[in-house]
Amino acid sequence: MSPTPPVRRPRIAIAGIAIESSTFSPHRAGLRDFHVVTGDDLLARYDALAPGGALADRADWLPVVYARSIPGGPVLPEVYADLRQRILDGLAALVADGPLDGVFLDIHGAMSVVGADDAEGDLVTAVREVVGDTPVLSAAMDLHGNVSRTLITRTDLLTCFRMAPHEDAWDTRERAMRNLVTVLARGERPLQAWVRVPILLPGEKTSTRVEPARGLYGRLPEVEARPGVLDAAIWVGYAWADEPRCHATVVVSGWDRDEITAQARSLAEHLWDVRDDFTFVGPPGTLDEAVDAALAATERPYLISDSGDNPGAGGTGDVTWTLARLLDRPELTGPDAPTTLCASVFDAEALTVLAAHQVGDTVTVTAGARVDSGPHGPVTLTGRLVHLSEGDPDAGRVAVVAVGGLHVVLTQHRQAYHTVTAFERAGLDPRTADIVVTKIGYLEPELYAIARGWTLALTPGGVDQDLARLGHHRIDRPMYPFDTFDTAPDLTPVVL
Repeated sequence: MSPTPPVRRPRIAIAGIAIESSTFSPHRAGLRDFHVVTGDDLLARYDALAPGGALADRADWLPVVYARSIPGGPVLPEVYADLRQRILDGLAALVADGPLDGVFLDIHGAMSVVGADDAEGDLVTAVREVVGDTPVLSAAMDLHGNVSRTLITRTDLLTCFRMAPHEDAWDTRERAMRNLVTVLARGERPLQAWVRVPILLPGEKTSTRVEPARGLYGRLPEVEARPGVLDAAIWVGYAWADEPRCHATVVVSGWDRDEITAQARSLAEHLWDVRDDFTFVGPPGTLDEAVDAALAATERPYLISDSGDNPGAGGTGDVTWTLARLLDRPELTGPDAPTTLCASVFDAEALTVLAAHQVGDTVTVTAGARVDSGPHGPVTLTGRLVHLSEGDPDAGRVAVVAVGGLHVVLTQHRQAYHTVTAFERAGLDPRTADIVVTKIGYLEPELYAIARGWTLALTPGGVDQDLARLGHHRIDRPMYPFDTFDTAPDLTPVVL
């Protein structure tokens, strides 16, 4: 008897482009905004693929190209074309070497490209053209992404984060990989029940830290565990892009058509029924109200979110509206003022000026509003230079100018100050400060942990929490909360 030939492990490619793009932000994402990873460095991103990892021996994992940027404005078309072509060329080379069984796509879902709609839909369409219809495509996404008909039609498996803030991001990527190898082992593609839900809300109103999102997303593991179901996902959608694909979405995948259809409808109806219950995750207020509360607080540090220019959601990072108002508060700029950190404004020219000085010098510098001058123009600071450094992997040069108790962080490039570590690299400790003002929406875990008080300041910018103030005109209407509904929308799942 002839020996049984060895079973070939599936060949799975890994690729993706991830950025969250506000179409209301004048920033344009260039190649420098992206960190591009290939080869072993790409494989090393995923603990599940490390030697001894949960999925390392389940397939031959083949790295192609992964490009990731902090959120910003739309991607320049030539930059997207370059990154897209690198992925397609890498996939073509793999296909030439032998059969490709699957592709794992690590994407965000809210990438916009100048002059185009549905960037992720375009990307997966191009991937399909290279790899063909046989390989199974599985994508891991941010829950603030968008699921267009094109995207779900071209992919076989979609899943997304179940927490906001996204503390389960790596669990989600592993789940998308695990779903892929499960499908390949079974040898049968699942069905996907897709529901477009006409709701578009900012992430700060849909955090899973609080109800109703906590209970809604809390249902997903139970749905996923039902017989005939593989995965269940809810996308809030991305509120700061003005594209037809921007809306909430429910997808339930599996092999039992009736079950996935029933569960997708149930989740969509649940989401619709609680639409009026979504409120800001943190106490909202004007900037003046936030500063007044911070000054009156007896426990420190008090955190203030400069939410309208949050680079973690797509803001430019150089809006000076908040900084200008802080400088006008003598309680913050006097010699006995509380220690207040204000992060940050990026301006390469301002950092060139400051680099000619020494720490301890009194300096005057004009900064900000070079990209987004809509809410306020550039601001001139006169104060003491208390920190100057180079080589930050994201921010480049970093300076801190103290005007009384107000410590203003200036950077060469866009930088989100969403962690304690980011502040420490600028020579600052937010844990011992009295007040911390940073361009953020809901507080990310490290800042949330240190906050002894918090106001979500409703400030202007490219990711303004007041969606009506932004002026959407291309989203499909009617859409909650922009419109009223006399009757419930059709939430019948489409099975693909």
